[in-house]
Amino acid sequence: MRPSQRRDKTEACKTAPAPRRRQAAGTATADGYDALHRQFHWQVPERFNMAEVCARRWAADAAQAAQTAVIACAPDQPDRHHSYAELQDQANRLSNALAALGVQRGDRVAIVLPQRFETAVAYMAVLQMGAVGMPLSQLFGPEALEFRLQDSEAVAAICDASTLAAVQAVSAHCPLLHTVLAVEAQAQRGNALDWAAVLAQEPAEFRLVSTMADEAAVLIYTSGTTGNPKGALIPHRALIGNLTGFVCSQNWFGFDPFDAAKPSDAVFWSPADWAWTGGLMDALLPTLYFGRPIVGYNGRFSPQTAFELLERHRVTHSFLFPTALKAMMKAFPAPRDRYRLQLEGLMSAGEAVGDAVFAYCQQQLGVTVNEMFGQTEINYIVGNCARLWPARAGSMGKGYPGHRVAVIDDDGNECPVGVPGDVAVHRLDVHGQPDPIFFLGYWKNEASTRAKYTGDPASSWCRTGDMAVRDADGYLWYQGRADDVFKAAGYRIGPSEIENCLVKHPAVANAAAVPKPDAERGAVVKAYVVLAQEYLAAQPGRAVGDTAFVQRLKAELQAHVKGKLAPYEYPKEIEFVDALPMTTTGKVQRRVLRLQEEQRYKEKQGRA
Repeated sequence: MRPSQRRDKTEACKTAPAPRRRQAAGTATADGYDALHRQFHWQVPERFNMAEVCARRWAADAAQAAQTAVIACAPDQPDRHHSYAELQDQANRLSNALAALGVQRGDRVAIVLPQRFETAVAYMAVLQMGAVGMPLSQLFGPEALEFRLQDSEAVAAICDASTLAAVQAVSAHCPLLHTVLAVEAQAQRGNALDWAAVLAQEPAEFRLVSTMADEAAVLIYTSGTTGNPKGALIPHRALIGNLTGFVCSQNWFGFDPFDAAKPSDAVFWSPADWAWTGGLMDALLPTLYFGRPIVGYNGRFSPQTAFELLERHRVTHSFLFPTALKAMMKAFPAPRDRYRLQLEGLMSAGEAVGDAVFAYCQQQLGVTVNEMFGQTEINYIVGNCARLWPARAGSMGKGYPGHRVAVIDDDGNECPVGVPGDVAVHRLDVHGQPDPIFFLGYWKNEASTRAKYTGDPASSWCRTGDMAVRDADGYLWYQGRADDVFKAAGYRIGPSEIENCLVKHPAVANAAAVPKPDAERGAVVKAYVVLAQEYLAAQPGRAVGDTAFVQRLKAELQAHVKGKLAPYEYPKEIEFVDALPMTTTGKVQRRVLRLQEEQRYKEKQGRA
């Protein structure tokens, strides 16, 4: 069925995506994969609102309204189950309150909250009134908060006790920010309005603003791994574009792999912050779209906490980024000896998983991890789907149905098999129809928007800035960010393979490979390594301060890499660190380490 501008928007949402051919799950071959693409057609109505399909339609369904939407968890607090009816009731009250405070259609509202029920309420309220939700991480410092609040021209901010002080500290420098609403922050409220008191005064009915599918829904800032963050403006239709990736990566289907039927016992949890794309667009919104419960844990991640949540709530589907999986693997090599797990679908993204973690998921978690690749601007575009096509350890996967993905060179030509290039997505699918996944552009930055595309932004390739190679079967293999790939002694090197190899050693909890400037060879490979505490504990009398132990371990790690990769890839230098610099989205900031090495080299040259 082709996209229709005349279909009722709710019905279109219920059936999108929906190809016309049924195929038993798990029977797809390479030909089956190609058939999925050929037969898939997007259904994008003219009018569409994320909040309507994620909450309002379920609350209006007598059979669904009492079902759990959010399971709110926090350390030392009892779990609380909140229904879809409650979610919509609270969202309506908040929408009315924001409207009374002067928030209008198109205004930006900052949502500075951790995983909690009120966070879901805030998104539903802002989206259904036609305003633009702006997720901000609770981990942001004052400079990061001030930049985003100023740049977005946000008129309101919603906080809780963990984030209110930080927002208030910079609010004086944000003249357009006229309203701050605080959840459970009475003791430090100051000039902020109390969430409970404000909502109690408002009616429980709110008339949905009928937004266009192309209308802005979310303004979310890039992670800033390669420079200052840019605000990506995400339309309501982008949720539709996410669905094929979510369905495939979570094995979320029955007989028809793309029907809207939801597994009746599905429960979702991810530690991914709901303030970034992975947590919002890959976890919270698609789970609510399918009317299922999502666990919101308001606390710090730890491997033990992760396994306890998976067991206690009988979690069937999850998104666990590679850093989390590595930590879980090191802390609990045989988790099923201690925990009862129900996982049926597991997605991972942000960095390459690698075959060590891949094998751990299969053998110890009982599920094949589906690696996924996407960006804030164009999310959920490439990945694996163990139920429909074989997942290959370490591979980014293939383009998900509905997305035309290629590896292209500097001139926009598709690269031959085995030749590295930039992962790109075409604005038009294989049928020449617009792909709904695309962002609207960078906020107040037309030049950067146009630079993202090769040719006309309306009908051309959109570059991700991530390098990959394509194999003969169509799988993509990640090589790193364009500015993470480097040359050492004339060889082109991607850091992911080296890092994956290092993590296979029992001593290594995490690693990052970067170029170290070298006068003779241009650069050599250097690895920053975080040691596994379990390994150190098993080495009596040994510590990082023991010079002989350190030198012996460095040599052992170098030999470990030499024995598995090409000779030029092993790290000529290894530095042990307590932690790697990370973005709030869980990605290693190799750029920070690379700049550090460049600065050290300059200082050394100055002393010479």
